[in-house]
Amino acid sequence: MGIQSVWNRSPLQLLNCFLILALSLPTNALYFYTEGLNPKCFYEELPKDTMVAGHYKAEQVDSNKAAINNPDLKIQVTVDEVFDNDHRVVNTKGGAIGKFTFSAADSGEHKICFLPSIPGGGGWLSGGQVSGAIRLTLDLAIGETSQIESTDKSKISEIVQKVKDLNGRLHDIRREQVFQREREAEFRDQSESTNARVVRWSLLQLVVLGITCAWQLSHLRAFFIKQKLT
Repeated sequence: MGIQSVWNRSPLQLLNCFLILALSLPTNALYFYTEGLNPKCFYEELPKDTMVAGHYKAEQVDSNKAAINNPDLKIQVTVDEVFDNDHRVVNTKGGAIGKFTFSAADSGEHKICFLPSIPGGGGWLSGGQVSGAIRLTLDLAIGETSQIESTDKSKISEIVQKVKDLNGRLHDIRREQVFQREREAEFRDQSESTNARVVRWSLLQLVVLGITCAWQLSHLRAFFIKQKLT
C-alpha cells in the first residue's frame, strides 16, 4: 500500500519544522526483541498535529545471543490510528536501518508496529528459536511540530544548502531569461528599423526611376517630333 500521505503541509514548512532544533524535545531510545510472524507493537497517545520521527536499526541474533548484521533483513513499519478503527496512516518496508516520520492528524492513541522479514530466505522468520530473534533498536522523537528534533543535522544542513544553491540557480536562470528578452527586443527593434529604412529607400528609388522614365519619354517624344518636322 506504500506510505499514505499524512503530512498536510508543504515540503518547505516541513523542512522549517526540522530546522527549529533549539526548542526540540529529547529523543527516546530503546531496544526490544521480536520473533516470527508476530509484529512488535507499542502504543502512543499523541495530540493533534504532533510529529513523530523514528530511526531504527535491526540486527539478527544468533544462537550465542550475539547481534549480527544481515543485509537481507527487511523491516515493515506500520502506524494505525486506534481511535479511528485502526485506520492505517503509515505502511512502509525498508532495510535493516531506516527511518519513518508521520504527523498525527487527530488526537488519540496510535499503534506503531515493526515486523521483520528476509525475502528469499524461506519467507517470514520462523519463531520459537533464539537464533531467529531480531534485536531492533529504536530512536523515537515525539513532540510538537515546532519542537521535533532531527538526528540528521548534517543531512538537513546539506538539504538547506542544496535548496540555497537551487534558489541561486533559479535567480541566475531568471536573469539570463530577462537578458535574452532584452536582447530579443533590441534585435527586433533593429530589424524593424532596418526594414523601415529599406522600404523608404525602395520607395525613393521607385520615385527616382519613375521621374527618370518620364523625363526620358518626354525627351524621346520631343526628339521624334523634331525629326518629323525636319
